[in-house]
Amino acid sequence: MDANVKQAYEAAKALYAQHGIDTEEVLKKLADIRVSMHCWQGDDVKGFLNKDQELSGGISVTGNYPGAARTPEELRADLDKAFSLIPGKHKVNLHAIYADTDEKVELDQLEPKHFERWVAWAKEQGLGLDFNPTCFSHEKSSDGFTLSHPDPEIRQFWIDHCKASRKIGAYFGEQLGQTCVTNVWVPDGFKDNPVDRMSPRRRLKESLDQVFAEPIDPKHNLDAVESKLFGLGSEAYVVGSHEFYMGYGLQNDKLICLDAGHFHPTETISNKLSSLALFTSGILLHVSRPMRWDSDHVVIMDDELLEIGRELVRHDLLGTTHIGLDFFDASINRVAAWVVGTRNTIKALLRAMLEPVEALKKAELEGDYTVRLALTEEFKSYPFGAVWDYYCASNNVPVREQWIKEVKDYEQNVLLQRG
Repeated sequence: MDANVKQAYEAAKALYAQHGIDTEEVLKKLADIRVSMHCWQGDDVKGFLNKDQELSGGISVTGNYPGAARTPEELRADLDKAFSLIPGKHKVNLHAIYADTDEKVELDQLEPKHFERWVAWAKEQGLGLDFNPTCFSHEKSSDGFTLSHPDPEIRQFWIDHCKASRKIGAYFGEQLGQTCVTNVWVPDGFKDNPVDRMSPRRRLKESLDQVFAEPIDPKHNLDAVESKLFGLGSEAYVVGSHEFYMGYGLQNDKLICLDAGHFHPTETISNKLSSLALFTSGILLHVSRPMRWDSDHVVIMDDELLEIGRELVRHDLLGTTHIGLDFFDASINRVAAWVVGTRNTIKALLRAMLEPVEALKKAELEGDYTVRLALTEEFKSYPFGAVWDYYCASNNVPVREQWIKEVKDYEQNVLLQRG
């Protein structure tokens, strides 16, 4: 380890210790957190089952940066590169369309065997896997409806796909010894004002009841449901609204997914965590960066990311919250996008762990808002960066911006060779 990194860490360690913060213990806790890194940043949400299918579901990827992964092998190589630049051991979040198989298979016929290569790779790398049914970019979702479709035959296709996805998730959890979170999101909705808002939601509820009917060991798989405010083509009405899924999740003991981009532009998910945590056994987060809409920009160290970290740490929610990332940007190097977003998410958690939470809570409880404000502001300039550098060096990953050269070398030697 570089002597300067070690020296800066020791100075920071002593400074934090003055406030009863043990940086060694903090780093041990940080190492236990597994962030679920989404595979779809690597290929612009194309997948491998039907790469010619146009992206749909109100999702849009912009940019044409060279080097997108074209095969499962290329995608895993890119993920390997990204993880080599990120401290800690984490998870990969897969969509169903990323099946690695030599046979042509429909979504409702997917089985664990179609993901055996992903599991073998994850075992080798010490990673966990999460999963998602892909209820978009398919001819049977072309009119904007899936689990709430008025046609029983089409609706059954998507029910069967989601059932198959849960079994794949359970397979991941059993094989890897890490619980898989299988998250259900559907794009169903209307572009213009509907007359009947109730019937699609009733159909969605009945479909979900069928999807979740078979019990699965929660040690292997946890179910989650995800809402959205609107999408391209569903501006007026989304069947799976926040209120719908909050009600369904609480009634049926499912994880409720909060995606940072799936609410009103001025609405934050950080403020929802302490409320939802009182009534649910767990929460799934999709950490993203919306810019005026669900634009899925790469996560940066902005105020909302820091607040998410603080809420999770201050209220001891890390043990019941599953942290996933969800962004896709094709205008920049895709490996770099993963590294920036994942490192920032871990940094935000570290910064929150390095705050004097108990002292701040005590001041607030005693009505000493002067101390609460002053101490909060002073800690913003405390040397958390020195602790972060030490954590990176201890995990044998590049310190600070040193990782950029590695990504640029990888781009030159690997990504640009793809044409």
